[in-house]
Amino acid sequence: MWFLLAFLGYFLLALVFVIDKLILTKSVSKPIVYTFYSTIFLFGALLAWPFGVQFLKGFDWVIAIISGLSFGFALWAFFVGLKSGEASHISPFNGAMITIFTYVIADYFLGEKLNQMQIVGIIILVFSSLLLSFEKSRKNNGFHIGFFWAGVSGLLFAFSHVSAKYLYEVYPFLTGFVWTRVFIGFVGLFTLLSPTVRNSLKKEKKNKKEEAKSQKTMILIVVDKFFAVLGVILVQYAISISSVAPVIALSGLQFALMFVMVYLLTKFAPKVFKEYFTKREVAVEVIAILLVVLGSALFVL
Repeated sequence: MWFLLAFLGYFLLALVFVIDKLILTKSVSKPIVYTFYSTIFLFGALLAWPFGVQFLKGFDWVIAIISGLSFGFALWAFFVGLKSGEASHISPFNGAMITIFTYVIADYFLGEKLNQMQIVGIIILVFSSLLLSFEKSRKNNGFHIGFFWAGVSGLLFAFSHVSAKYLYEVYPFLTGFVWTRVFIGFVGLFTLLSPTVRNSLKKEKKNKKEEAKSQKTMILIVVDKFFAVLGVILVQYAISISSVAPVIALSGLQFALMFVMVYLLTKFAPKVFKEYFTKREVAVEVIAILLVVLGSALFVL
């Protein structure tokens, strides 16, 4: 059950990462502005209040704040890294870092222990994600500053996932999910301190062409965030009914799916989305995808 939920969630998130890169490339060029749009609307999680959301107790509020804020700032760091590199490389590296940090933090704070098969699966998935991270493009050759920000993002995401898992064990899923999402919204408020974000909200006179482009961008952002919320719900619920490390390790599936999407778009719809691929790079990433399939299979054997 948890495997199917995680798979569906990661499929949606793979689609979201491709759309994120498209938006950052063609529409919203500033990562901090896109962070605002990606976080501020999560205050809407409070709309679930009538369905049984409970108040947290004592120190659990701090845990929820840590989970929410670390997730929001992780998104910001990820968008900075994504702006500097290609989605099919930055995202897998980010996923590998999330897996490593989540395993370490969950073992230390939650005492989660994996069996030998699952540990081998995590190692394979991390290795495959790192293979998918090999970047050779017209802008970059090897590791660059984008990977640094992806690593910072990975650490923050790991803290968010593990602290959320703690809340899921103490409270009903809806309660833990809603409060962690609400505190992500505070990151959106924080970004309003930036003049860049405030200026982006000002209404300026635009010609019809610019107005139409702006409307298309907003529609794309809304669709993207809908898929993102649905994907996150599926992954977070999978975490709530399983151990956190195996679910996060399956993110390798997300990056394999994303690579396929990016490659197909580059080949058949380059005007919509295009990344630079060498023959060697494609070969390496195909091997990585096969390893993803193998690593993921170890969790269900």
